[in-house]
Amino acid sequence: MTQHLTAPLTGTSDDAPGHGRGWWRDAVIYQVYPRSFADGNGDGMGDLDGVRRRLPHLAGLGVDAVWLSPFYASPQADAGYDVADYRAIDPMFGTLLDADALIRDAHELNLRIIVDLVPNHSSAEHEWFRRALREGPGSALRERYHFRPGKGADGELPPNDWESIFGGPAWTRTTDPDGAPGDWYLHLFAPEQPDFNWDHPAVADEFRSILRFWLDMGVDGFRVDVAHGLVKAAGLPDIGDAGQLRLLGANDGGMPFFDQDGVHEIYRQWRSILDEYPGERIAVAEAWTPTVERTANYVRSDELHQAFNFQYLGTSWDAAELREVIDASLAAMRPVGAPATWVLSNHDVTRHATRFASPPGIGTQTREPGDRALGLRRARAATLLMLALPGSAYLYQGEELGLPDVTDLPDEVRQDPSYFRADGQDGFRDGCRVPIPWTREGSSYGFGTGSSWLPQPDEWGALSVEAQTGDPGSTLELYRSALATRRRHPGLGAGPAVEWRDAPEGVLHLVRPGFACTVNTTDTAVRIDTPGRLLLASGALPESGGPVTELPADSTVWWAV
Repeated sequence: MTQHLTAPLTGTSDDAPGHGRGWWRDAVIYQVYPRSFADGNGDGMGDLDGVRRRLPHLAGLGVDAVWLSPFYASPQADAGYDVADYRAIDPMFGTLLDADALIRDAHELNLRIIVDLVPNHSSAEHEWFRRALREGPGSALRERYHFRPGKGADGELPPNDWESIFGGPAWTRTTDPDGAPGDWYLHLFAPEQPDFNWDHPAVADEFRSILRFWLDMGVDGFRVDVAHGLVKAAGLPDIGDAGQLRLLGANDGGMPFFDQDGVHEIYRQWRSILDEYPGERIAVAEAWTPTVERTANYVRSDELHQAFNFQYLGTSWDAAELREVIDASLAAMRPVGAPATWVLSNHDVTRHATRFASPPGIGTQTREPGDRALGLRRARAATLLMLALPGSAYLYQGEELGLPDVTDLPDEVRQDPSYFRADGQDGFRDGCRVPIPWTREGSSYGFGTGSSWLPQPDEWGALSVEAQTGDPGSTLELYRSALATRRRHPGLGAGPAVEWRDAPEGVLHLVRPGFACTVNTTDTAVRIDTPGRLLLASGALPESGGPVTELPADSTVWWAV
């Protein structure tokens, strides 16, 4: 049974100390995937109480905010991204009282809380959709979704040629109350996730109310799922040969289901609500667009505050490619006055410690483990580069431990819905969602008191927080040092640009006020003129201190200049 509260428990986010203007412009934000972070009640599934108990780890790591993936009431057809009730906590994660306690504790530790918001679609178990099916054709509630008659003599064909990102048609046919075949409904993702019709005023009204509910609870912001997908082109036209849905649409935003200009009016309304609340509440767009220039439209001064930089996430470990996307990202954000964001891993892609372990061009998902030592070396270097760039950085839980993807999960334990549908997303997202290890020993390495919902590799005890704490060569201590340095160094954080200096092929040399960062993306050591005083390195440096420094292969070094 889901629990509701009739009034918010937490005050404003100003209860959290240290809230200054523009905090989000250079924030380091840590993504928590609740089911895989920490299990507070021993049932094998992570929950809000588990997250609450582990908040000191995040405060000690040095992040500014915590983004929580969905914890709402849900049948869990897509790991909570199928929401049945936006104002309730799913019992597997706890209660609204647990959410309130988590927000309060985070604020006491000077951590802000960002929650996921899923406005493109609901669960098929949402009361609106259930009533729409129950009441049949003519139900006013059907207008809040995309119900359409089928094509063909008996309506046996889908209304258009769109296909689901998870594979198969983007339409499912209903059965009328009398048992006859009925209309079809649109779902860009799983059939259990019917798309809202944002042309209907009740949908907009409902989400404005949902925003206020969680803002009154004290959350500091929202990560907006599928922010580019809410508005569909009038008439839902066919696409032709390009009928297969992809996260990245046409080169001009012309795909009829993604990146339509109408979404921006929705976000202008949301921005006005966010601005009513003290403490600089924010919204972050998960907007898959074909160019960073299209992404910039989501962060104009009267819309959202940040947008994920997926072009950067998909860039290979290559100096020329990295410089190109960094320059393009900063240039696109500059005219709208928004900060660039940088991200290397999240719950939908292969962890970068595994992605960089294989040859370039494998995409963001893979089942190949690759050369793990190489992948970790490059991942550490890539992280230092990311944290040196102006703007805001996102970390995904476990990357501070150097965790690889688990590429050999047995098929029978997989739960990613796209794994079970042909021709959709690669379907291997479970590999980055395996619960993280906290201790050297135990049945789930400190994740909980019993087993975990996805099996952890036997060697993960050596990668745990306990095992890495205090080890100066560990990835965890590298992250702690990097975030501490980023906080105290005046040349790091927000800003509109970097200055590039000449460097050998395969090497990046960027400069910011009082700071330099050198990156060797090649597989051999490279000698450079020493830029300044050593601050931090992603790996061991040869003894130097002289006018020339040898940069090891696949390494990044920070310098005070």
